[in-house]
Parts: sequence; structure tokens; C-alpha cells
Amino acid sequence: MSKSRKTSAANEEFGDVVRLKPYQYIHVHDNNTNCSRVVVGPATFTKQEHEQILIAPQQMCTVPSRHYCIIENPIIRDAKGELVKDRHGQVKVRLGDREIRLEQEPFPLYPQEILAGDKIHPLKVLPPNKALVLKAVRDIGDKSAGDEWLFEGPGTYIPRIEEQIVEERSAIIMQPNTALLLRARAACIDRTQIQRQAGEEWLYLGSGAYLPGVEEEVVRVEHAKILTQNKALQVEALRDFKDQFGKARKAGEQWLVTHRMACAYIVGPDEKVLREVDLVVLSATQFCRVTDPWQNGKQLLGQKEIRRGRASFFLNPGEQLECGIESIYVLGAEEALLLRAEEGFTDVDAAGKEVQRKPGDRWMIYGPREYVPSVKAEVMEKRQSIALDENEGIYVRDTKTGAVREVVGQTYMLAPDEELWAKPMSEKVLEKLDALPRAEQGRGGGGQAKKKDPTRVVTYSVPHNCVVQVYDYKKKKPRIVFGPDMVKLGPEEEFTMLKLSGDRPKRPGVISTLCLSLGPDFMTDIVQVETSDHARLSLQLAYSWFFDCKAGDMAAATKVFNVADFVGDACSAIASRIRGAVAGEPFDTFHKNSAAIIQAAVFGVNKATGKPRDRLEFKNNLLVVTSVDIQSVEPVDAKTREALMKSVQLAIEITTKSQEAAARHDAERREQRAKGELERQIIDDKAKAEKERLLLLALQAESAAIESTGASKAEARAIAAAAQIEGESQVNIARLRAEAQTIMIEAELQVEDTKKAADIAFKQRLSALELEQAAALARVETEKFKACVTSIGQETIGAMARAGPEMQAKLLKGLGLQGYLMTDGNSPINLMNAASQLTGGPPAGVPVV
Repeated sequence: MSKSRKTSAANEEFGDVVRLKPYQYIHVHDNNTNCSRVVVGPATFTKQEHEQILIAPQQMCTVPSRHYCIIENPIIRDAKGELVKDRHGQVKVRLGDREIRLEQEPFPLYPQEILAGDKIHPLKVLPPNKALVLKAVRDIGDKSAGDEWLFEGPGTYIPRIEEQIVEERSAIIMQPNTALLLRARAACIDRTQIQRQAGEEWLYLGSGAYLPGVEEEVVRVEHAKILTQNKALQVEALRDFKDQFGKARKAGEQWLVTHRMACAYIVGPDEKVLREVDLVVLSATQFCRVTDPWQNGKQLLGQKEIRRGRASFFLNPGEQLECGIESIYVLGAEEALLLRAEEGFTDVDAAGKEVQRKPGDRWMIYGPREYVPSVKAEVMEKRQSIALDENEGIYVRDTKTGAVREVVGQTYMLAPDEELWAKPMSEKVLEKLDALPRAEQGRGGGGQAKKKDPTRVVTYSVPHNCVVQVYDYKKKKPRIVFGPDMVKLGPEEEFTMLKLSGDRPKRPGVISTLCLSLGPDFMTDIVQVETSDHARLSLQLAYSWFFDCKAGDMAAATKVFNVADFVGDACSAIASRIRGAVAGEPFDTFHKNSAAIIQAAVFGVNKATGKPRDRLEFKNNLLVVTSVDIQSVEPVDAKTREALMKSVQLAIEITTKSQEAAARHDAERREQRAKGELERQIIDDKAKAEKERLLLLALQAESAAIESTGASKAEARAIAAAAQIEGESQVNIARLRAEAQTIMIEAELQVEDTKKAADIAFKQRLSALELEQAAALARVETEKFKACVTSIGQETIGAMARAGPEMQAKLLKGLGLQGYLMTDGNSPINLMNAASQLTGGPPAGVPVV
């Protein structure tokens, strides 16, 4: 419908006559033959009755230079380029086909021909390092449909219907230390003329621009790994191949790439980098143990190798440092190494003799020396001589026999079969050994005690007037040490820990101690008693005591330790005596005579004298109590305590009131005395004030007289002083003005002198410069003339001087004249220069250069 409408519109617009301009055409349809034809201008077309104009006049298709167009349903031409028509006279077309037309004369579109896209396309110009990937859409020449190939620049691509552009490729610029990882999409021959299989990957290591082939795919750009003296690469082969250095590699094989092989290494597709290996550097005092080392191209699995500095190396694949980099053992004179053989080998001792070592053997290497251990020996420990004072020691255990002994007061180095033995000690004993002495605790000594070394001989300083018992479990007998002295425990000895009663009232096991004080000392206890009238009292008593044992008396000291808790035993015995004595006395009697009753109960009464004894002795442990001090007596019953407090308060109140009355009487007496002294002082002060008032009046009269005469004197003096000051100021002003004028004149003179001196110096300098310039120019001219003369040479100058006269002579000789003169008779003739002037030479005396 749209085509018929366009046709009818064209017929109505142009009518029966259509005037076609140059390069215009129309389509005319013959209704009789039902065929269409093209009418090309310039022409005037008159439409017949049976004809119909299909389209309005159209401009011909013009394909300029380096352009092309695509025609759909193109017409068919024969070998001569003539149109091919069917039997009805209609021009044949290739329906569904396309045709590319390049630069040519303008041409019309025949019926059914269509300009694809209604536009003209420019030809594609490819610069260098560019290419088009072309694909055959139909068989063409030696290419089948589906084949792909490259059209590389520089050049102009002329399109064809049989092929289409798949993509445009750009060359990849290869930077230094880079490579292209390529993959073959199909079996092909790569750009380097090597046969490749489909899926095969390879590296291109060239430089410059690289344009991948049509069957080559760029996987990625591989950057080289820079290798330095301190870094190498551990590489593993993914499959069998030949590496970049021409060496065949097996799948799974690992090797090192160092800077000696290549400064920059690009990893290929058949290998991968496992890790970067750092350079192991050993100084002169270092060594290392390498496990599974490589030797002669083979790895010795399960073996070790010692490498000593100075050295630097990379660890090969599979090699490891067993303990990292170790320092060489530098042994001093008091140091040694304990070694143990891990397997049998032949060793050389310090004397240079061969020694056969068996597995498990232990021996020592003594200093001073350097030592690098063998791979077949293990360094168990580094030992040092132990310096011991006379009061210091160590416990040493023989590893073969198990015997333990102590070494005291010498510098000792352990033997190969000896070791330090840690003596087991109970926690309570360690606490007592670590604690400060009681004297220092009383003075406020603080700080955490240093932990003791269990291998050191246990020592304990026994305080003065104290005794310590040590029990030897091997000999089954005790040992007693008197202070002040130091106890050194043997390997089988232990301290006897004493647990004494403490607190008030006494409780067993409160105090733990290693030493026992022999006294004198005191202990305090609280004892509850009950009187005959059932009054219960709490007594706080302090007992002074000592042990009747002299220093060095082992028999007596042994008795001292017969009673484990002498404090509890003594306090219990004394308390029982006091309770028995108080139970037979009423409260009032005990309250008045408590000291005598308790003394008699504790010490007993001497039957001969009837007085209490002065000491109480305990025969079983030689403890002697010498005195009992009653520190406080408090009723236990509340009512008794209240009655006692009331009586005490009443006594205190009576005493207080008597003291208040005495103080009041004394205060009143002091008050009366103070009042009398105050009144007498007032009278004395009034008399002194009258005397001072008379003196004041006299001074006031004198000051009034002085004031009246002093005013006039002061005024006259002020006027004279003012005049004097004014005169002096005028004189000073005149003097200053004169000084200022003098300074100004001197400054002007100085400025003039400076200007004149500067002017004179300038003129002198200018004259000197002019003289220097004239001298320099003269030297330049002289040197120039000298250089000219030197460059020309004496022979040349002589030849130039002779050239003029000789030429004149030859000229005259050639003319056959001896010479001639032409003159008007008015000018004088210089015969000296006649020859020169006749020949045109320079005047005589002028140098020829």
C-alpha cells in the first residue's frame, strides 16, 4: 500500500513529463509488459499511457575515493559488463545476495536494488601494528567457509562479500622483562613458524611489537621476576618439558633459578614458582645444619650436613635448616660442652688422638677454643665452672650410680657423668628459709625474697642464742647447731620444723620455726579463773623464761628438743596452777592480793622462809620461768564487770572533784594578784603620759616659730634656684647648638672629601682601564701581524715583493717596449715610480700582502 501511494504521489507531482537533471534517475514501470526500467538523466521523460513512474527523481549513488557501499539484490552483468536481461526484458538481479562497489562513476539503483544502510562507508585504513581478523562466510579461493585469517597493517582493507570482520587486533608492545603467554585455539603454526597443538600454551620472549596470530590467544602478560644475589626462585615442573636453559625437566621436579642463571626469569606455562628462597649468609662465627642435602646432583634423604661460615648459599628444594643459623660455640677457659653421640663415628680428642664414639656416649669439650659440632653428635648443654665460696656449695649426682654428694668451697666443673641435683624441700621449710630474720622484720625490712636454687647447698644462718636441730635420715641421728653459725644441709639431711603454740589464749600449731631461741624471752597468755564466790575473771599474764642450756652443751640441747611445743606445755602447766590457787580465794581477797596469790601459785612457797620462790623449772626440757606479770584482770561475768566499773568510776569522780576545788582556789588567788598589778600599772602609765604631753606642747611652739621664718627663706631660695637653673639651661642650649653646627659642617666636609676621593679613584680606574685596553689592542695587533707573517712565511713575503717588478718586466718585454710616458707637461713626473704606475702596480714603499 505504501509503495502504491508513493507511486501515485510521484505521478501526481511530476505529471506526464519528468525533467531529469544530470546524475538523476527514475524507475518507470511498463504496465503492458509488467517490467520496470531505469531512466537516467540528463533527459526529459514523457510518460506514456501504459507507463507508470515508480519513484521520484533520485540522485545517483556516488562512491568517492577510498569509500565503498553495499548493494543488496545487485543486478547481473556479463563478462563484458553488459546487463543481463530475461526473456521479458527485465534486468536480472541476485535476490538475497549483496555486492560491494568501490570508487566508480555515479550509478543508479535498478529496481529491487537497495543501498544497505542508505550510506557510503569509508575504507578501513590499518596503521602499523594493527590487524583485522577476517572470517570466510562462503568458500573463496583456497579458503573454506569458517576459515579465519589476518589482514595486517599498514594497508587499506577492501571488503568482500565472501568475508566478514570478526575483530580488530592491536599488537602488544613487549616491554623489557616481560613475555606473552599464548594459547593455541586450534592446531596451527605460530608466528615463529613452530607447529602448535590445540590448547598448547607457550611463551613469546621477543621484543618490540607482537601481533598474535589468528589461532593464537593471549592468556596474559607474564612479568619477569627479578633475581638478585640475595634471592632465588624455587620452581616446579607441571609436566615434562625443556626449560629456558635447554635442560629437560620431569613432571614434579623442583629446582632453583638463581641470578647466575638469569638476572630476570619469566615463569613458563609448564612450570610454577613455589616460593622465593632467600640467601643464607653465614659469618665466620656461624654454622648451620642442613637436612636432606644435595650432593653431586642427588638428594641424600635422611642425612645431615654441617655448613660453616664464611659462606653464602641457597637452600635447594627439599633442604631445610634444622635449627636455623647457629653461632659457633666459643668456649672460655671456664666453659665446656657436654656432647652425646647419636651414632657411632671416629672422633679426634683435644690431644689429636682418634677416639671411637659409640651411640649414647657422653663426653666433654673444654675451652678455651671454638667448636662446631658434628652431625653425628648432639650438644646437650653448655656448662660453666661453678665458683663456690667457702659457705656455698652444690649437690652433684652421679648419673651412673645415682649417688649424691655435696661440693663446697671450690670452683667445680661437672664431669660428663655428673649432673646438678635439686634437693627436694617442703614448702613450709622453703618459706622459712626465704623469710627475713625476725630482727629485720621488726625493723620493717621488706621486699620479696629471692627464690633459691634447689641445686645449691641449703644454708641457714642460725641467729645468736638460738639452736637448730638437723636430722640425717641416712645415719638415723640428729645434729644440733648453736648460733651464731651457718647450717649446711647434706643431701640426706632435713631441718626439724618446730610448731609452737601462739596467740592469746594459746592455740597449738600457730608458730612454725626452724630455730629455737634459748632466751631470756617472754610469752603472754590469757587464763580464765573462778574465785570461791564464783566470780569468773580473765587474767592476761606475761611469763619471762629461758632455757638452762649453755652453748656447746649437746646433751642439754638434746633435752631442749624433747618437748615439741614447749610454749603450750608451759602455759598449760602454769594456768592449771593459777586456777587451783584462785579457786580457794574470794573475789575481794583476790582483787586486793592478786599478785602475791599468782606468784605463790606459779613458783610455790619456800617452806623455810615462807616466801614465794624466784623460778619455776621444767626438768624434761630445761625450761625456766623467772617471773609472772599480771597485765590485766577483767571479770568475765557482765554484772561483776558493771559493779567493778561503777566502783572505779566513783573513785575517779571523787578524785576529779577534789582536783577541781584545788584548781578553782588557785585560780581565784591568781586573779586577785593580777587585778592589783593592773591598777598599779594604770597609775604609772597616767603619770608618764602627763610628762610626755608637756614635752609635746614645747615642741609644738618651737615648730610654729620655725614654720613662720622658714616659709620666706624657702621662697627666696626657690626663686634663686629657678634663676640659676634657667641660666644654666640657656648656656647648655647654646653649647649644644654650637656642637650641632660643628657636627653638620664636619659632616658636609666629610661628604665632599668622600665625593672627591671617589671621583679621583673613578678617574684613576678609568684611565688604568683605558691604558690596559690600549695595551691589549696593541698586543692583539702585534700578535695578529706576527701571526700573519708567521702563517705566510718569509719566502712567501719575498716572492710577493718580487712579483710586481718581475711582472712589469715581463709585460714590457712582451710589448717590445723599453717603456713610455704620457704627460700634459703640467704635472711633474716621478721617475722612481714610473714603471709601477705604467703597469698598474702599487706605489713604491707600500707593502704587498
